[in-house]
Amino acid sequence: MKTVTQSPTAPDFVQDPYPFYDRLRAAGDFVHWSDYGMAMATTSAAVNAVLRHPKLGRAIPEGRRDPVPARLAPFYDIEAHSLLEIEPPDHTRLRKLALVAFTRNSVQALAPEITRMTRALTDAFPDGAFDLIDAFARPLPVQVIALLLGVPRDRCDDLLNWSNAMVAMYQARRDRAVEDKAARASAKFRDYVAALMAERRAAPGSDLISRLITSEVDGQHLSDDEIISTIILLLNAGHEATVHTIGNAVRHLTAHPQRDRALAPDGIETAVEECLRFDPPLHMFTRWVYEDVTILGQPFRAGDEVGCLLASACRDNAVWPDADTFDPLRRKRPNVAFGAGIHFCIGAPLARLELQLALPLLFERCPELRIVEPPEVANLYHFRGLKRLMVAR
Repeated sequence: MKTVTQSPTAPDFVQDPYPFYDRLRAAGDFVHWSDYGMAMATTSAAVNAVLRHPKLGRAIPEGRRDPVPARLAPFYDIEAHSLLEIEPPDHTRLRKLALVAFTRNSVQALAPEITRMTRALTDAFPDGAFDLIDAFARPLPVQVIALLLGVPRDRCDDLLNWSNAMVAMYQARRDRAVEDKAARASAKFRDYVAALMAERRAAPGSDLISRLITSEVDGQHLSDDEIISTIILLLNAGHEATVHTIGNAVRHLTAHPQRDRALAPDGIETAVEECLRFDPPLHMFTRWVYEDVTILGQPFRAGDEVGCLLASACRDNAVWPDADTFDPLRRKRPNVAFGAGIHFCIGAPLARLELQLALPLLFERCPELRIVEPPEVANLYHFRGLKRLMVAR
């Protein structure tokens, strides 16, 4: 396995990591990234194999767990019950119960409101140049999640601030200040969700929190800790990914000659998948090895941690010819932008619906939308999103 070195916070890498990924895939299915001290799956085949392997998972093995500092307990107490961080049988039970509440029909029922929100945000666009991230990409997803949860609109800023602080714990720039801010946000977020749950128990509604409280499979229910963690995960993962995907998608669609055709009703699903594939919002995620295994000829020992370079897998020419070209008319093929295997993103249907509704309506209402200064990617790795996207209409 070849060893490579690349700072994930280096400015050139943050702005364009894709040439680095090209070199990694050329080196093999797996490389050792010295800055992370672990093997990385680089190709579509390798990433899919790791994500779907039954002997690998997200829960930290007993022998690899470090004691949690008391100052970070509010954050890790939430993580302990998160779908993202547990394995079967607990994961199977929790996901089944969550899906009883978070059904496809309940997601589709949000479509009229997503359309209304999109229209309201575009109506509020100022004359002259403005930042599309602040004016559109950031507020839309949090408003949708707030609607889903039955959270008042005037608390969206709180949800956004808590979410941003917690998600920063997964970024390469994590430091003591990031950790302390995340711990404070976690405590406030937990207390707020607990208060909402108490309100819903007293007066149930049709919102997701009410449905999670009453969700039942084979006589089993979700605990309060599980409900709180599930709600926070849906906001943190769903909001972060959708904000970045909207910004990245608009960046690539704005001047594309096939944009209008791609955004037509019979093309939008394909266009959204190409946006997710070409410039996904999450670039790397990890798995732990639970038993000695060999994957595509590469041996791993129990206790190893393996990274999955999702964005590298999505640029694999073995799956997508001319993969470094953005083609919103490209034939749809499964990608790993939302993961794969048992930890496939539970919020993917909602994110896709938002994108399929918001992107066509944005360009319908702003047909002359243009980018007026070079976009700058924010220093958020493992995430990829724009610091701002200055546009005019």
